[in-house]
Amino acid sequence: MTDAPRLAGVHHLKLPVRDLDRSRQWYESRLGYRLQTEFVEAGVLMGLGLEHPNGGPGFALRLDPERATAAAGFDYFAIGVPDRAAMDELAERLTALGEEHAGVHWATIGWILPMLHDPDGHEVRFYTLIHHTEFPTDGVLTANDPRESAERREREQAAVSPK
Repeated sequence: MTDAPRLAGVHHLKLPVRDLDRSRQWYESRLGYRLQTEFVEAGVLMGLGLEHPNGGPGFALRLDPERATAAAGFDYFAIGVPDRAAMDELAERLTALGEEHAGVHWATIGWILPMLHDPDGHEVRFYTLIHHTEFPTDGVLTANDPRESAERREREQAAVSPK
């Protein structure tokens, strides 16, 4: 038992954007999000709430060009994907839509699909909920040089079972 408060996952993610319509179209066409809510302030559309039909987190877009520019390039979150097969399907979908990304890779805990960028340059990452690494029951998992370790593991896997 713990005295930590009860929480229930992520309610929604929110990003600043330069153009609401452009960003909405991108998240709808690339990831399947659907418009749920419009936020109008003093007669001006300032934000959108998006929902996902297949388990993705709620998503909000806020018109804020200055912050959107400042936030470009950083990966603020990783969206969960059920497993490696679903991650491969997502990568194929994005490629078919002409989106550049780094492909699916072994990462510290599961598989990752990094380096997808939305129209404002925010990096949108995906991480599998199924893990290939177990957390220690009596301590903390320390990931030393995570990128280099993952790349080494991928090379070792490729040598054992080349495609």
